Amino acid sequence: MITYEEAKKMLADYGQEHILRYYDELSTEEQNSLLAQTEKIDFSILSALDSNNNAALKRGKIEPIDAVTANDIAKNSEEYRSVGLDAVRSGKVAAVLLAGGQGTRLGFDKPKGMFNVGVTRELYIFECLINNMMKVVSEAGKWIHLCVMTSEKNHDDTVGFFREKNFFGYNADFVHFFVQDMAPSVDFNGRIYMESKSRISSSPNGNGGWFSSLVRSGLLARLKAEGVEWLNVFGVDNVLAKIADPLFIGAIIKSGALSGSKVVAKTAPEERVGVMCLEDGKPSIVEYYEMSDEMINQRGADGELAYKYGVILNYLFGISKLEEINKTKMPIHTVDKKIPYMDENGEFITPDKPNGNKFELLIIDMINQHDSCMPYEVERGKEFAPIKNPDGVDSVVSARKLLEENGVEL
Repeated sequence: MITYEEAKKMLADYGQEHILRYYDELSTEEQNSLLAQTEKIDFSILSALDSNNNAALKRGKIEPIDAVTANDIAKNSEEYRSVGLDAVRSGKVAAVLLAGGQGTRLGFDKPKGMFNVGVTRELYIFECLINNMMKVVSEAGKWIHLCVMTSEKNHDDTVGFFREKNFFGYNADFVHFFVQDMAPSVDFNGRIYMESKSRISSSPNGNGGWFSSLVRSGLLARLKAEGVEWLNVFGVDNVLAKIADPLFIGAIIKSGALSGSKVVAKTAPEERVGVMCLEDGKPSIVEYYEMSDEMINQRGADGELAYKYGVILNYLFGISKLEEINKTKMPIHTVDKKIPYMDENGEFITPDKPNGNKFELLIIDMINQHDSCMPYEVERGKEFAPIKNPDGVDSVVSARKLLEENGVEL
């Protein structure tokens, strides 16, 4: 850990000396904590506040992208499954669960994966995902490494929950936890906020920060040493997510693509979902609010929507390309937020309007740095039951209905 003098010099270089303003008032434990927080800060991230950097994040030329369609998968399922199972059985595939979020929107102040979707019995989101993985484990006769990315806020609860539930029957030796890297929160002048005299205001660095966090944790080195070549990355929201799916893995390997993305066909042109596309000839994702009416309604020669493949946060990445990307600087996005902070008088303030920026890395940019990412079309009713709201669209209610339709007892 850096010393007080080293921290003081580093902060002076970036005009952030206020971080140590109350250092002498702190206990030894608090002082050490503050120095450790300071050491972790990547101050280069502050350059994202520069207008030239933000201008560089403007979108390029957007065009439709080809996909492995549901018909393609049906025709080639035997071959895809064989290739995918060989990869799983050879230990070349691991899974990464992005589980840093809380269940706040569900009225649940715990890690989202701990939410109970059962009706007459306990059935947790984490449990649904483990059950889905177990189907592949049983078919392949091979345990698959699962790396669970948590946040500083929910790490202890998540690890404790898995242990309490005996990992839902999964082999604990193959479940690994790591904490997502954090980024400092700043005011509109780039001054880092403090939450208290000993605590720097920070937040997880976006869904594009998962790989650098995996590397920093030391888990990537362990996976590579065991022969892992592919990482299936998925979100905690979707209780029907098929993980380490042999068909998906086999299709991407056979295609020769460097990565793949599971997608669903849009239900309507105006559906609010990010879609796979080409951006300046490279794979990317365009959000619904970035699309013109012309793009939204554009159709191909077959009469189908030109931009119809909605992403569901289930990706397959080759490790070698990810390592190459990790050596470069991914674009940093700034987001205006309401950031609680300690003011100059040492008082804690909860703002009622945006008062600063948080920094995020986005998985969109990770995909765009691949030369190829093959969209892989799945059936919405069998693989897409996201839980984002208490009721309505993409909710606990809709997910329960889909789980029942897929034979899951609630």
